[in-house]
This record gives sequence, C-alpha cells and structure tokens, in this order.
Amino acid sequence: MPRLKDRYASDIAPALMKKFEYKSVMQVPKLDKIVINVGCGDARDNAKAVDAVVRDITAIAGQKAVVTKARKSVANFKLREGMSVGVKVTLRSDRMWEFLDRLFNVALPRVRDFRGISANAFDGRGNYALGIKEQLIFPEIDYDKIEKIRGMDIIFVTTAQSDEEARELLSQLGAPFIRS
Repeated sequence: MPRLKDRYASDIAPALMKKFEYKSVMQVPKLDKIVINVGCGDARDNAKAVDAVVRDITAIAGQKAVVTKARKSVANFKLREGMSVGVKVTLRSDRMWEFLDRLFNVALPRVRDFRGISANAFDGRGNYALGIKEQLIFPEIDYDKIEKIRGMDIIFVTTAQSDEEARELLSQLGAPFIRS
C-alpha cells in the first residue's frame, strides 16, 4: 500500500471529518484521479516529437500515455481533424498515490527558486490544476535523451464539494502551497 494512501486513511480522513463536521465517512473528500497532459504543437512538422513526449510521460507516470487527436480542423493553426496534438495519461489508485508522493516530495523541490504552488488554481468544484514548465524536474527523465524542454499540466480531480475542502485535502497530503 502506498505511503500517502495509508496516511490518508489513518490520519487525514479523520482530521477532515472532524474539521468539516461530516456526518458520514462518505462525505470526506478524497483524491479521485490525476491527469497529466502535454500539448505538442510541433507534432504536425515533426512526427517523432509525439513519440518522444509519449516516452517521457510514460516514464514519469509509470503508465502508458495516450496520444490525443484534434477534434476539429483549425485553418489558422494549420491543424486538420485527427492530427496528433498532445499526450495525456490518467492515473488512478496506487499509481496515483505513488505519483503524488513523488511530485510533492521529489520533483517540485527540484524546481529552481521554488517557493510553493499557487493556492488559487482551483476551479470552483474542488479540482486543482498545476502547470509545470519543464519535465526535467522529474528524476525519471534523463537530461541527455530529451530533444526539447516541454511543460505539462497536472490536474488533481477530487470528490470535494468546494475549493476550501479540496485545498485542505491537498495541503494535508503535503501540497507545498504558498503561504499568503
């Protein structure tokens, strides 16, 4: 059982239940899934760019990444329907907990001049979006084998009903929010 999942079950869930005064344990917010998304705009010119991104994201997530295709044609972007435009992976269960642990304790502290992550990136329904500028902060990525530095979006989907509940859940899990 992942370390963070065990801590959630034993310490965090009871603390949240007490703080928000839930009547049932089913009301306690929990992490549902983590989605990692990388946009690859240069894929139309360079066919191998998508393969490199898939390799990187698969190494980071520990799960095979899926290539996303364009739904519509957009003439201004020289984009045709069905062209590869990015890569995504959805993590659930134990892989999700392991990734979250590595993100908060290993990867984010490796960011240069890191002061914390914004506490304002919630969507109003208890989900949190985090943007990362480069994939090099993950120890799984070999610096010599990357062709281009790419950013990624990491979305934490929770069962929380409000941003306040989700913020408390993520901070209890170890999210390094900026103290304001």
